[in-house]
Amino acid sequence: MDSPLSLAPPLIAIALAIGTRQVYLSLFVGIWLGWTILSGMNPLVGLGAALDGCVATFKDPGDAKVILFSALIGGLIRLTEVSGGVSGFVRWVTDRGWVRSARGAGLLGWALGCLIFIESSITSLVTGAVIKPLADRFGMSRAKLAYICDATSAPICMLIPLNAWGAYTLRLVSEQGGADPLGLLVRGVLLDFYAIIAIILVPLLLHPRFEFGPMRRVEGEARSGADPSRIAEAPIELGDRPQRARNMVVPLAVMVLTMPLGLYATGRAAGATGSLTAVMSAGSGSTSVFWAVLLAIVTAVVLYLGQRLMRLPEATDETLRGAGDFIGLALLMILAFALGAVCKELGTGRYVANLAAGALSPWSIAPLIFLAAGATAFATGTSWGTFAIFIPIALPAAVALGASPALCLGAVLSGGVFGDHASPLSDTTIVASLAAGCDPITHVRTQLPYALVGAAISTALFGLVGVILR
Repeated sequence: MDSPLSLAPPLIAIALAIGTRQVYLSLFVGIWLGWTILSGMNPLVGLGAALDGCVATFKDPGDAKVILFSALIGGLIRLTEVSGGVSGFVRWVTDRGWVRSARGAGLLGWALGCLIFIESSITSLVTGAVIKPLADRFGMSRAKLAYICDATSAPICMLIPLNAWGAYTLRLVSEQGGADPLGLLVRGVLLDFYAIIAIILVPLLLHPRFEFGPMRRVEGEARSGADPSRIAEAPIELGDRPQRARNMVVPLAVMVLTMPLGLYATGRAAGATGSLTAVMSAGSGSTSVFWAVLLAIVTAVVLYLGQRLMRLPEATDETLRGAGDFIGLALLMILAFALGAVCKELGTGRYVANLAAGALSPWSIAPLIFLAAGATAFATGTSWGTFAIFIPIALPAAVALGASPALCLGAVLSGGVFGDHASPLSDTTIVASLAAGCDPITHVRTQLPYALVGAAISTALFGLVGVILR
């Protein structure tokens, strides 16, 4: 469907989510509207198709594994909390004087986000679990923590693509031909201005002097002891368990290290040969994160049983309780995947791409690609879907117009990351807000001005570099 009507479902879902603060309902309304359009404007047929579309997300093994991963990571986080691992790590860093203020807590969260570049959801969830107690102790709002989690998830995963992000984008670049797809990807990543700016802005915006917009108000209230962005959470009862940092660090290290091994193993299982990069690029990111969190849970249980911190029935109960706490996240991901699927059927991404293609010129191609890719990712809530749409458009267009392919690839990557970072429909936005214990819409409202600043700077840089390289 090459029509402006294809934009209606995601835009209405976004508007409803921001206006009503009912994210679940808003996403479903967008799905319902999309299928109603596809069914010839019959709302009853559209309703049935919308429900079937939500169920159909489980037909894709990759989507099903990501949904299960989202629940299981809740079980792992619960285990590390009730074992005393998180509180032990917090005490370990505070006893050494590494964190003495809200800004110090934020810088530690930023550092953790930059170090854990294996998978965007893992980055946010680990950062949120570790920094929440410090944020509460030093008066940092949960909205600021959610911003830190979000700004160091997709951006860092794209800048250090030794993960499923790199494997996926390398495969898309390779499909366009060319003598050196890996070299082109590396050059494109170096020109991913939005991701670079997003990472740089975090430590700068941690200083109260540089806060602005809704975040400034929320931070001011949090410093006075009343954080309006915080959602209710049940306290963790540790009893007389010893608080040991290793009870958090070891399981998380196992999860992070297992991820690249999973990519390599699944790549070999798929028949890939050659270099390490080639094998990993053929691997399955969803399978790898699923294995990684399962192995981390097993490691945590064995570790805690060995220390007699809990018995096996209690470990099982706590794992299931933690998974249950993240059922809301799993439901949001089902709805986000279903909305992405109906947008694909409507051709939302193709419509935006075609609008941009009509205005391309050698000097303006990169900023236009960035803006179009950003709009697509914002409307659909998916950076990977945006990459799949725009990389086959951007690279041939760059060659035809005599522009830099690496710059155009960087514009696609930047646009996808920006839309993913800013959109209330994005799974990374949802994960970051829940990882921080922040209301999702408050998270979107407070971080959007920061994301728009990064987007404005990125647009100017793409235009400037495009003029220099033409």
